[in-house]
This record gives sequence, structure tokens and C-alpha cells, in this order.
Amino acid sequence: MNDNGPVRYKVAEAARLAGVSASTLRLWESQGLVVPGRSETGHRQYSADDVARLKRISWYRVERGLNPAAIREALEGEDPVAEGEASQDSGLGRRLRSLRHAAGKTLEQVAGDNGITASTLSTLERTSQGVGFKTLHDLAEYYGTTVSRLSGEESGEVPVLVRAGEWRSWPETTPGVTVQLLAEGRRMMDCHRFVLAPGAASEGAYRHEGEEFMHVLSGRLELVLDGDQFFDLGPGDSLYFESRRYHSWRNRHDGETVLLWINTPPTF
Repeated sequence: MNDNGPVRYKVAEAARLAGVSASTLRLWESQGLVVPGRSETGHRQYSADDVARLKRISWYRVERGLNPAAIREALEGEDPVAEGEASQDSGLGRRLRSLRHAAGKTLEQVAGDNGITASTLSTLERTSQGVGFKTLHDLAEYYGTTVSRLSGEESGEVPVLVRAGEWRSWPETTPGVTVQLLAEGRRMMDCHRFVLAPGAASEGAYRHEGEEFMHVLSGRLELVLDGDQFFDLGPGDSLYFESRRYHSWRNRHDGETVLLWINTPPTF
């Protein structure tokens, strides 16, 4: 445990506090019931909130006799504040969960249909984090919506003028990728400012309807179209392409990359 930060428990400690075995904790993790953090050396670390969740899982299993899928559904229905997640921007995750419930789908069904694990989807629905851009796009398409709408881009008042540095951002579902809104509301264009940390990427190719324009402000970006056309873009470079072409991207620069990205109509 670290006296200078939040308490973190190793597997054996967390298991003892939850009143179960270490192997049970690993089983619950494989079933998507809990997602512990990892140390720099890759070892599992459980927070106080994780331990509280473990105790709830144990209670549902022993006292209610629920199976893993039913336990997940029960935990989802609990107040997220009780799990210490109120500080995170989980609006996107809540929207995804609502769409799944409206469709009458389980975590396993949606995860299987989109090629991800139930654990990954559960984490995304609870924290709005943990997936790449491609997966986020696939989920939006699966539910018949767009990433922009999932991110709450059309909510609230719509400013005509957006001052420099006052951009509202999407939830950061992918580490190192910040998407800032340059215009909001129901527009004919999606206008975004992307800020990419070194190594940040789409983590796969995706496509949708429309046309896209991008202009690199600083850094470098590699964009791949249809898997065989590679573009190395530097400061001042622009690219225009049809959105229905498969596209993927990565910041291969050793520093931050910033670009202007416009999509019309707003189908991403």
C-alpha cells in the first residue's frame, strides 16, 4: 500500500477483505464482474471501490443466488455514486447502457456482436473509458447513432462563438486522444480539434458515410486509407477523402500532434 496515494490491495489482500479466494477474484475478472487496475509491473491492484464491489458481488452470489450475467445487471442498476464513479464523466457510458437496455441485449450479446469482451464493454458503460476509436464507432453504428451523439455533442445550449481554449471535449475513451468541439449543435458539419499524444491511434480502421477534411496544425500524423494508401502528414498538410473508405490513423511523432478534422454530414 502507498501512504502517498489511494490505497491499493494485492490479490490476496482483496480476496481476504471480500471473504473469497484469490482464484475466485480471477474468475470474477474473467467474467467481467470486476476490472482491477495494474501496477507498473503488471500485477493486479484493487482499490477500495473495487473491494466494495467485490463484497457486493459476493452478496449477490451467496444471498441472491445470481449467476454472473444477472450479477452484472444488478450492479449496473445500482447508483454509480456508491461505486465511487461519480467523479468520472460517465455520460457516454450511461447512454450506451441505455441503448443496450432499450434493445433488450445483454453485455455478452453486444460484446460478441462487436468483437470485444463483456469485461471491456462493462468498463466502458461504467466509466466511459477503455476502448479505441474503432470500437466506439462500431458500437455507435450498432445502435444506429453516431459517436458525436453518444458523446453528448448535441446537448445543452449551442454557442455561436467558441473562444480559443474554451472548447468542450468528448469523454476520453481512448488514452492519449482528446477531441475538442469547435462547433456544437445540429450542424451540417462535425468540426473537431484532435490532440494526439505520442503513439495515440484509432486502433483499427472504420468507415461511415460522408466526406472528411483534415489539416495538421502541429506534429505528424500517419493516415491509412483502405489498408494500402499511406499518408504521412506534417504541419500545414491537408487531406480530403470520402468517409466510406476505411481509414485508420496514428501519431508516429515523438511529440504531441494537433489537427483540425471536419466531417460532413455529421455521421461520425
